[in-house]
Amino acid sequence: MERGKFIVFEGTDGSGKSTQMQLLGKYLKQHGIPCYLTHEPTDSPFGAILHACMSGRMDADERVIALLFAADRVDHIQNAVNGMKKKIEEGVTVLCDRYYFSSFAYNGGFVPLDWVIELNRAAMELLRADLTVFLDLDPEVGMERVQRRGDLERYENFERQRKIRDKYFEVFERFKESENIAIIRSEPSKEATQEKLRALADKLFGGLQ
Repeated sequence: MERGKFIVFEGTDGSGKSTQMQLLGKYLKQHGIPCYLTHEPTDSPFGAILHACMSGRMDADERVIALLFAADRVDHIQNAVNGMKKKIEEGVTVLCDRYYFSSFAYNGGFVPLDWVIELNRAAMELLRADLTVFLDLDPEVGMERVQRRGDLERYENFERQRKIRDKYFEVFERFKESENIAIIRSEPSKEATQEKLRALADKLFGGLQ
């Protein structure tokens, strides 16, 4: 059985990751590629604690949050029922909203980056993305979008988002030799952004047109 692909969507808050992932999943399915769309934090018990921390319902030290993300991620990969690795080995292409680069950029902006990388070493060894797409957007524009949604979460303020964006570019430079990373502009038109993503997918799958 041919292995499925693993595509990760990264970006600061409000960059349109979830929307673009849904659109690309629909596009791939139209071309006969079975897809599984997922996200981090997950909906597992680990993820439920993280959602509580993100929303402010539960307070936790940044190091605890980094540890929880690392644990949630390994379970996301290895879970016997719906783990990403199992699905990929069964020939399903997995699209994931956030992966370990999110930990590097978000947690690594507030606790030592090298420590966060070591926390995620297991995930990096178990499953690397065939393609990581970073949707780049000015943090001010992203925060305007987020504020229109309503309640703000833990990292959702301009200063933190600016710091997180800078950290993304730092870690992309650090891992550019070992990871397939594509940085594309998140355009005002979601159709224009999707067109760029479809071109990347066409290349990854060897042509879908």
